[in-house]
Amino acid sequence: MNLDDLVLLRKVRDRIDREYAEPLNVEALGREVGMSAGHLSRQFRLAYGEPPYSYLMTRRIERAMALLRRGDLSVTEVCFEVGCSSLGTFSTRFTELVGMSPSAYRRAEGGAVAGLHSCLAKHATRPVRPRSVRPASVRNQEATYRTSA
Repeated sequence: MNLDDLVLLRKVRDRIDREYAEPLNVEALGREVGMSAGHLSRQFRLAYGEPPYSYLMTRRIERAMALLRRGDLSVTEVCFEVGCSSLGTFSTRFTELVGMSPSAYRRAEGGAVAGLHSCLAKHATRPVRPRSVRPASVRNQEATYRTSA
């Protein structure tokens, strides 16, 4: 992967970070940087360890965790607030990344980070996709990329 591709991938990642609640799809993101959806997904995974859609869902779940801890919105409201259009998909992804349902998370974590500075709370509660779920070939590519960069 060359430096120009990394710059384009960073633009895609920055857009996902800014517009996570908007309807985003890999095809449109790829068109914006002159890549096919497949090429963008492969390169993004190589650079960041997960494909763009998974990265987007991680950002959405991260924000949902903060909203659920705050406690003033229902799970359904949180789902739509973070840009998900299906409560079922939201709940499934949330459970996969966090290890418990959104409702259980709100009950368990309501005051867990009270008093922590927001940046520390965000870091402490960030959902992290387990590395063991990634195929060995992807983990090997990531290791090669990190050592050559």
